[in-house]
Amino acid sequence: MKAVWKRRVWTALLALCLGGAGPAAAQGWRDRFVDEQDGRIDLSNHLLQHRGALPVPIIITEPAVGAGAGAALLYFSESIAGAREKSQARGERLSVPDIGGLAAFKTSNGSQGVAGGYFGTLQGDRFRYLAGAANVQLNLDYYGLRGTPHRFALDAPALLAQGLARLGESDWLLGARYVYLGTTARFERDLPGEISLPELESRIGRVSLVLDHDSRDNIFTPSQGTYVEIDIGAARPRLGGNTSFDSIFARAFHYRPLGSSAVIGFRGDGKFTRGEVPFYALPFIMLRGVPALRYQGQHAVVAESELRYGIDERWSLVGFAGAGKAYGNAVPFADAKTVAAGGAGLRYFIARKLGMHVGIDVARGPEDTVIYLQVGSAWN
Repeated sequence: MKAVWKRRVWTALLALCLGGAGPAAAQGWRDRFVDEQDGRIDLSNHLLQHRGALPVPIIITEPAVGAGAGAALLYFSESIAGAREKSQARGERLSVPDIGGLAAFKTSNGSQGVAGGYFGTLQGDRFRYLAGAANVQLNLDYYGLRGTPHRFALDAPALLAQGLARLGESDWLLGARYVYLGTTARFERDLPGEISLPELESRIGRVSLVLDHDSRDNIFTPSQGTYVEIDIGAARPRLGGNTSFDSIFARAFHYRPLGSSAVIGFRGDGKFTRGEVPFYALPFIMLRGVPALRYQGQHAVVAESELRYGIDERWSLVGFAGAGKAYGNAVPFADAKTVAAGGAGLRYFIARKLGMHVGIDVARGPEDTVIYLQVGSAWN
C-alpha cells in the first residue's frame, strides 16, 4: 500500500509539472515514465516514442579537468520505435534514427567547450556516417618523464568525418575516418625539457582505415556479445597538419552472462604510435580512478574486467578492476610502471526495453578516489 501511495503522489506532482493535474495528465505520465510490468520508474516509452529535440543534462566528474556540468540538445529524425517498425516492415536489419546534437560544458578548473555532430544510417544500416566539430579550451597537467605535473592550457578546434559500410550481412563494418585537430598550448611556467617549441602550435590531420565488429545485444548496457574496433592511421602535413606520425588504435569489449543474475565483461585497449606525436596526443592509460593524461607514453595498453550482479530486476551491484602500462623508447615495457585501479558501483535499470542502466561508480587509482556518474556502459 505504501509503495502504491508513493507512486500516486509522484504521478500527481509530475502531472502538475507537465501542465495539468487531471486524470488524463496523470495517466499520460504513467504511460510514458512508469513500466507497465513492475510499476517502477522507467524511461523506455519516453525514449522509444520521442521524436524531435530532446534536452539532456551533462555532469562531468573527470579528475583531469575537475567537476563540471553542461547541457546537450539532441535531435531525433524519427522515434526509435518508428525506426524499428520501418526496418521490420522492409525486412532490414534493425536501425536507429538519425541523431544530431549540440553540447556545451564548463568545469571547475576553467575548462570549457562546445561541440556539435550528426550520425546517420542508409539502406537499413548498410552504411553509417558521422560528422562532428568542436572547440574546447582545456586546463590540464602534463606529467612527462619525471612524473611532475606541469599545468598547461590547450585550445583545440577539431573536426571529425567518418563513413562505414557493412560487409555483406555480417556484424563487420569497414570504412575511413578523418580527424583534424588544431592546437595552441601554453604552459604556466617553464616548458618541460622534452617538449619542443613547435609542439605548442601544432596541427594534426589524420586519415585512418577503420574496421568495426559489433555483436552486442544492445549498445547501452550489454549483457552479451562483443565489440571490436581497429583504427590504423597516418597523420601527414598534406592532410591539413604540420606533424607526421603513424598510429594504431585497437579496443575490444566482451560480455558474457553468468547464470541468470550476473554479467561479466572484459575490456582490452591498445594505442601504439611512431613518429612526431605532439605531447598532448601521446597515448595514455584510461581507467576509472586514473586522471586523463596522468600516465603517457608512445604506447599504452589497458586490461579491465567488470562484474554486474542483479539484486532484483531493477537494481544491480558492479565491481571492476583493471591495470595498464604506458611505455616507449625512454621507458621500455618491462620497466614501465603497472598502474592499477578498481572500485564498485550501483546501477538502476532505467530503460528496460532499451537495455539501459544508469548509476554511480566509486573508483580508486594510485593517487585519487573518484566518483563517476554512468549512463549506459562505462566502456565506449
